[in-house]
Amino acid sequence: MKKITSQQQRVLDCIQIYINKTGFPPTRANICKELGFKSPNSAETHLRALEKKGFISIESGASRGISILDNQEYPVNDYEYPVIGLVAAGSPTLAEENIERTINCPKSFFNSNFDYFLKVKGLSMKNAGIMEDDLIAVKKTTDVKNGDIVIARIDDEVTVKFFRRKSPKIIELEPANDDFTNIIVNLETDELHIEGKSVGLLRKN
Repeated sequence: MKKITSQQQRVLDCIQIYINKTGFPPTRANICKELGFKSPNSAETHLRALEKKGFISIESGASRGISILDNQEYPVNDYEYPVIGLVAAGSPTLAEENIERTINCPKSFFNSNFDYFLKVKGLSMKNAGIMEDDLIAVKKTTDVKNGDIVIARIDDEVTVKFFRRKSPKIIELEPANDDFTNIIVNLETDELHIEGKSVGLLRKN
């Protein structure tokens, strides 16, 4: 059995998780949307490579004619990740870190490892492609840089925003929606904890 590239693995995992979620395989357009490919041709190239290597079969003329072949050499690497709500992306609101449920997701589905999903409420990050009820894949870390989308806790309130360090003492949490204003945090007077950063998201179709 030929080895596959990391991008081909992501496509294969995408097909598997889509089938698990919906009961049927994705279209090329679905794969592009899930993985951020600019053109269906990119998805098609990876699909044909996976077919040639014996991991999938493609039915000619069918938009959803993709089947994963029963192959014992393909490891099942799904993992149960908790879904945590509520997180307000509009303005910081009290968030109880209760696990609403767990979902299966291949560990290689995103380019980075992650620890849990956060369910988004509000539209302050809509221009960054984060919408109401999206599930953000969160990597627990305090190692963040300017431009990262972070999950920040101010006192007992949680918000999802762009991270901007203006000075050693001043942090701005910036929305991606002109209807919302920046949250300015003075580290000398305000208590700020960076709980993690976003490494990807899932969206119900």
